[in-house]
Amino acid sequence: MTTLGTEEHGMHDGLRLMPFHGLRYVPERVGSLAAVTSPPYDVVVRPDGLHHLESADPHNIVRLILPQADTPSARNEQAARTLHDWLAEGILSADPEPALYVYEQRRGDMLQRGVIGALALSTADAGIVLPHEDVMPHVVTDRAGLMRATSANLEPLLLTYRSDDGGPTGETGAADVVEATAERPPLLSTTTEDGFCHRLWAITDPAELAAVTADLGHRQALIADGHHRWATYLRLQEEHLSPTPWDFGLVLLVDTARYPLQVRAIHRMLRRLPVADALAALEGSFRVRRIEGTLDEALTALGAASEAGNAFLLTGDGGFHLVTDPDPELIDRTVRHDRPEAWRRLDATVLHATLLDALWQVPDSAEHIMYIHDTEATVDMAERNGGTAVLLHPVREDVVRELARQGVTMPRKSTSFGPKPATGLVLRSLN
Repeated sequence: MTTLGTEEHGMHDGLRLMPFHGLRYVPERVGSLAAVTSPPYDVVVRPDGLHHLESADPHNIVRLILPQADTPSARNEQAARTLHDWLAEGILSADPEPALYVYEQRRGDMLQRGVIGALALSTADAGIVLPHEDVMPHVVTDRAGLMRATSANLEPLLLTYRSDDGGPTGETGAADVVEATAERPPLLSTTTEDGFCHRLWAITDPAELAAVTADLGHRQALIADGHHRWATYLRLQEEHLSPTPWDFGLVLLVDTARYPLQVRAIHRMLRRLPVADALAALEGSFRVRRIEGTLDEALTALGAASEAGNAFLLTGDGGFHLVTDPDPELIDRTVRHDRPEAWRRLDATVLHATLLDALWQVPDSAEHIMYIHDTEATVDMAERNGGTAVLLHPVREDVVRELARQGVTMPRKSTSFGPKPATGLVLRSLN
């Protein structure tokens, strides 16, 4: 990662994280904090997951991030009314002092800490916040409509930086403040049904805020999760004359030198392509082997095969089919040549260019492809819909970071970094 120094670039050529008046649930007004939280909007598996969250508590945050109505405008208006009502009824309340928030997630031996704040927006060519995936325009349009209607950042993006990647020698101000803050009594603590314990603290002390600001002013960040929401922030910023609150967006920044993230794959469920048809189209172009055993055993085989080259696991018909060894001439013909070799070898690249586009001729649209984070949910939906689940092996974080440094974006929905922040613990109003 490129080092950003103050001597050459100026203080705010790095990350500029600002305190804000956090909007939080009033614990006495809801059943429990766990019952009003949700995974990020694009991780909720609809409709089952949506209905489960809606029924968990009448004030579950999913009613804001995934409002249900017949048209996009009706959905956005409904979310805006809901937010207005919850504020008027005291369900949500703004903290009296502007703050940065230390956020901790813990489950068993897994511990992740970071800092939540309002981050100054910048485009990719500024080299401060690095995207690594392409986005789907219709999703950005959808999220923009929701943010515009509610005038709020409803859930934080997940960004990573590394405290060992530059800055004055020995300066780890942000990390030190995070650790010191986590020794104090938290503002809130709750355990969600996935077993994660979430704790939140406010940083309001001017000296501590200054230490965080000074440290992060030398850093750049990688978008780990939330590319569509970051693109939405940038679109909405363009609609408002600066300076306005729309020049900033809600993020969680995690120092992966201290807290390495887990990287998982995002799978595809092809709605209209039966497994038999998918396999028939691969004859002569890929090696296909049937894997006997459980899903876990099939995923183990996928992981081993991925060490040697491109590999995919197809299922949905009750069996597991390991797809490997693509025809080199086919790859050469179907994968574009104006990108680094590391990009050309990505499973997601080969999947989209060679399998989906060339062999299966499946359009990359919501009517044809579902992007699902959970492996078992992907398999289950394929079996129920008569479609094909395409399971992928995760990309290593160092590959993601190096491509991002080169300004090369990966195919959309290539990675799933986690654990992701729970939605509903702290929101940001732009009013």
